[in-house]
Amino acid sequence: MTTEQISDQLSVAMVTLGCTRNEVDSEELAGRLAAGGFRLVSDPAEADTVVVNTCGFVEQAKKDSVDTLLEAADLKETGKAQAVVAVGCMAERYGKELADSLPEADAVLGFDDYPDIAAKLRAVVAGEAHHPHTPSDRRLLLPISPVERDASTVVTPGFDEIRTRLDDGPWAPLKLASGCDRRCTFCAIPSFRGSFVSRRPSDVLHEAQWLAQQGVKELFLVSENSTSYGKDLGDLRLLETLLPELAAVEGIERVRVSYLQPAETRPGLIQAIATTPGVAPYFDLSFQHAANAVLRRMKRFGDPDSFLGLLDQVRALAPQAGVRSNVIVGFPGETEADLEILCDFLAAARLDVTGVFGYSDEEGTEAAGFPDDLKLDEDEIRARQEHVQALVEDLNAQRAEERVGEYVEVLVESADEECAGRAAHQGPEVDGVTYLLDSTPAVGEVVRAEVVGTEGVDLIARVV
Repeated sequence: MTTEQISDQLSVAMVTLGCTRNEVDSEELAGRLAAGGFRLVSDPAEADTVVVNTCGFVEQAKKDSVDTLLEAADLKETGKAQAVVAVGCMAERYGKELADSLPEADAVLGFDDYPDIAAKLRAVVAGEAHHPHTPSDRRLLLPISPVERDASTVVTPGFDEIRTRLDDGPWAPLKLASGCDRRCTFCAIPSFRGSFVSRRPSDVLHEAQWLAQQGVKELFLVSENSTSYGKDLGDLRLLETLLPELAAVEGIERVRVSYLQPAETRPGLIQAIATTPGVAPYFDLSFQHAANAVLRRMKRFGDPDSFLGLLDQVRALAPQAGVRSNVIVGFPGETEADLEILCDFLAAARLDVTGVFGYSDEEGTEAAGFPDDLKLDEDEIRARQEHVQALVEDLNAQRAEERVGEYVEVLVESADEECAGRAAHQGPEVDGVTYLLDSTPAVGEVVRAEVVGTEGVDLIARVV
């Protein structure tokens, strides 16, 4: 069978794993496939082709990606699927290695295949062999100096305005930038996502307007490092000026910024997020640890005093601001005293949500090559993770209880058996929800409510 004999109406299902940045990439791929004549379906079992957008960040994410690809491959026996294709971070990171180890996938496509995804997928269905790429460091594709970079010279997933929404929820992620220039010793993302590049403000604004026309009420601005936005465009304060423009888009009720580097979070950006009407006073601060010795080995900056000072700046401008973070425990060289510093900081920080991750070696990173005598054994890492996890569950629940009596603006996301949504301090999918009592507002509506109770990090509120 030749490529030309494949029906123009082949159906395709997108399966997305990993972060909200991947969700943007999937919707871009969906847009390209729809423009190329494919019919989008939501159920992989009903699709002629299944495209799995993989995650390649940590070991568990990679395992989940492989499992999902194998489940999709089973549909070639039990469903109507003719081909299963891997895309995304894991496909980009491992390329030929993944293809050789996972013959159940009919093709492994890297980022450079995205502009021609429809033609590539048709060729795969036609039985043509695809030769996967040999991975290389994508940071080498652009100049070292940020201001000399031209994002149009490289394929950057999520930057194209060809996009088709894959759900009809009232919020949507919107990419500000891609890649990262930091060299954190535990993180491999820059090597396969590339150097940091910002989207032009006009492109971001145009896509925001399109999303509003699709019924989106909340824009969730995503990137690997939002605090660097604009540095390659010659203006590091570009986000401060862009936020009011995004908030003014007709139909948009709320704009939320994700992933801020504490060491780069400047006073002007704090003020813009905390005080701009229509922008959620929400601070997704990637602390990772609090002990200075551990942070230095991570090639990060900070200590409890500087981090608490940053939180004081936030709360002086917006006392009800939401703050979330992630921390890594069991990092090579972490002592019991370091762990105690972290726990003391978390107790003082009053964070709304804290993700706790146990350290594991990630191939290709500097930390993976640290001397063995610095590394803790898996049982000790697990014990420390469980200890900190139990602590933050109590602390985050206490922070939620502090909100009883507050008035919150809730974006309604479900109104079936339970009416629930998210307040301004609650980011999508990972920060808990607010349940609304005795009220049946429509999905997408923003209602004012008084917090009357809590369930862990979740709030219970009554519409006023």
